[in-house]
Amino acid sequence: MSVRILALVGSLRAGSHNRQLAEAAAKHAPSGVEIELFEGLAEVPFYNEDIDVEGGVPAAAARLREVAGKTDAFLLFSPEYNGTMPAVLKNAIDWLSRPHGVGAISGKPVAVVGTAYGQYGGVWAQDDARKSVGIAGAVVLEDAKLSIPGSVTRFADTHPADDAEVVTALTEVLGKVHSAASAAA
Repeated sequence: MSVRILALVGSLRAGSHNRQLAEAAAKHAPSGVEIELFEGLAEVPFYNEDIDVEGGVPAAAARLREVAGKTDAFLLFSPEYNGTMPAVLKNAIDWLSRPHGVGAISGKPVAVVGTAYGQYGGVWAQDDARKSVGIAGAVVLEDAKLSIPGSVTRFADTHPADDAEVVTALTEVLGKVHSAASAAA
């Protein structure tokens, strides 16, 4: 069974190592796994129930929900900003969690991975993302983790797609997402 995974990258920076990590996942996705990197999180307005009404949902948020609704699973890439996940990633989770109980992320497998400059690779942020997405109704894959420390030095001259250790670890995570999505189908 082919599994469609939507990748949401929590960094908007042009040279983001988390974006590069998502690109590596897409490049090295195993057979039966298709990864789409969502473009446009920067355009999604902060979640506000006043604008989340029929006929009033902003186009960028509606597009996020539409694309997410057509996927089987999610792979979130989170750097660490001041000890937690970036607002853009939390905002995406908020939009995808609504309407409560039947949002586009509800019941779907989600893995959270990432890289950060610090010595723990963004573990706090990734743990917060898992907590948030679980509360939002997703099926959090607790055993599908990857936190890569020292991103600035590790990826200074090497793209994550060319780092054999990273590719192996990403492939393992993708295999777990594939298995969970296949079992849920």
